Amino acid sequence: MFELSLSGVKKYMEATLVTENITFQVYSGEKVGIVGVNGSGKSTILKLIAGIEPMNYYPGYPQTSSYGYDEGFINLPREASVAYLEQIPEYPEGVKVIDVLNLAFQEVKEIEEKMRKLECELKTLIGESLEKALKKYSSLVQLYEVKGGYEVEEKLGKVCTGLKFSESFLNKDFSLLSGGEKTTVVLGKLLIDNPDILLLDEPTNHLDMDSIEWLEAYLKEYKGIVIIVSHDRYFLDNVVTKIVEIEDMESITYKGNYSSYVSQKEENMRVQYEQFREQQKKINTMEKTIKDLRDWAMRADNNKFFRRAASMQIKLDKMDRIDKPILEKQNMKLSFKAAQRSGKETIKALNLNKCFEDKTIFKHANLMVSYGERVALIGPNGCGKTTFLKILLGEEAADSGIVELGASVKAAYLPQRITFNDEELTVLECFREGIFIAEGKAREYLSKFMFYGNSVFKKVKHLSGGEKIRLKLGRLLYEDINLLILDEPTNHLDIDSIENFEEALEDFSGTIFFISHDRYFINKVGERVIAVEDKGFKSYLGNYDFYKKEKLKLEHQEVKAPLIKTEKLKKTRTVDESKRREVEKEKTFIKLEKLEKDIAEVDLEMANSELHYDELNKLYCRKEQLSKELDTVMELWLSFEN
Repeated sequence: MFELSLSGVKKYMEATLVTENITFQVYSGEKVGIVGVNGSGKSTILKLIAGIEPMNYYPGYPQTSSYGYDEGFINLPREASVAYLEQIPEYPEGVKVIDVLNLAFQEVKEIEEKMRKLECELKTLIGESLEKALKKYSSLVQLYEVKGGYEVEEKLGKVCTGLKFSESFLNKDFSLLSGGEKTTVVLGKLLIDNPDILLLDEPTNHLDMDSIEWLEAYLKEYKGIVIIVSHDRYFLDNVVTKIVEIEDMESITYKGNYSSYVSQKEENMRVQYEQFREQQKKINTMEKTIKDLRDWAMRADNNKFFRRAASMQIKLDKMDRIDKPILEKQNMKLSFKAAQRSGKETIKALNLNKCFEDKTIFKHANLMVSYGERVALIGPNGCGKTTFLKILLGEEAADSGIVELGASVKAAYLPQRITFNDEELTVLECFREGIFIAEGKAREYLSKFMFYGNSVFKKVKHLSGGEKIRLKLGRLLYEDINLLILDEPTNHLDIDSIENFEEALEDFSGTIFFISHDRYFINKVGERVIAVEDKGFKSYLGNYDFYKKEKLKLEHQEVKAPLIKTEKLKKTRTVDESKRREVEKEKTFIKLEKLEKDIAEVDLEMANSELHYDELNKLYCRKEQLSKELDTVMELWLSFEN
């Protein structure tokens, strides 16, 4: 029995149709990923489930006109609690981060207050009143336990550790936090709330890799329903068990994670194309037959042929036509200019030192990136990744050391936040600004970046995140460059735009140096990972998966290190100690042999059938004593063997 379902959901935003037919079910414990291009209605679906966006039905539904009125049903389990990430509530000034997190325990605290109040009353009550109060207190204790009252500190500590909320951060005023920080705090509160249905809209956008991996592990063990809108393919691969794709305002459900969805979709498109080809053959044959029948009818003046042609035409008109699948999506077709090759040393940092007030960012850090390399710079938030880029680009000064670009390096920088001088300009005007190029040539060049026809007359301010990146990239690559510097290039892009961007970068022969927390992107583009560790740079010659394997190996070696150290200590014992042990060992062995011999002699004496009971008992007691001594000496002997 499913827990949540959407059936034929059709949604308008004012007069604009956003979704036409959204149908899927989510069962208890399932983790579902919703994917689709930006603007396809993914976030709207989450808001509909959360009740933030209402369904506006026509009065007297079912309706006679669909224009502007919503259709379909959203069924949630009775009394199910629902939480939606994107909502960031406003709190009065002075409310700390810890206060916001503690709101998750508001119900528990109210129960606790009632318990404390009742405890005071119990001291003065007697008789029947006391009995009633005790029953009420017992019910409150049970409710307190069910609501997790005894796990408050554990839950809070788990979330604060996972999302890296330091003590100083917990005491910050919530209203003074950045948008990303507020989102992370609200995420923490939702996880503590532990709702039956958890709705997450781009939950990984403001988290570093360690926090993302912690969130993955947390969600895998989550007992309720989790529905996620995300462009993080690695995250979707690790968490979800079902994918709902929104395409052309309709939904299609695929079992499995993101990679499974991709392979299933490719197979479905292949099958659809085969079915389309077969149907087209049949249609062509029927059309030819109809034409021939009509020709014969005209020549022979035979109505029978006309009737047969008409009958076949009706069948053809009623046929369900299979759409031709688009097997190849539009991609950026970049022909990079043959820029002058830079020197072997492209990016260099020698003995870099950088501090901010009391915090040391880099200390004697060294880095070398060679021509043609594709290097990902990774590390936790606040470790200094963006600071290093600013130093490299001359926007920030190092305290000491050298940070520089190599000889003949022509760099282009794609920042995390894409901005243009005048967003009132059209795409064409913006591209030609400061460049002497004919309009025809400019439009031909922009078509390589998927700006076709009238789209070049679209104002920059109306472009999506992916379109802005394409335009910025077009401007950068028009010049001869041999180094691309990218700062979180996949942030706020849908999956299609990211994959498009990845394919475009494949044709670039120069050096690519980028910051990213998108592990799928790093695997696809990166050939080397440089991690900011211990206020320096550590290089791993491979992609993200290789980096993770190496980190696990190092952690495993650190666990074994104490054992290795003990072995070394054993080998460094002095010669005198070894000799003393050998002497002790020999003495113990002699004593062991003597005890075994004595026990054997006692056994022989006990075998004498003529012995009196008292004598036999004495021998038995003697044997018991010798056996105990033998056990003690044997343990000592074994200690010499270890």
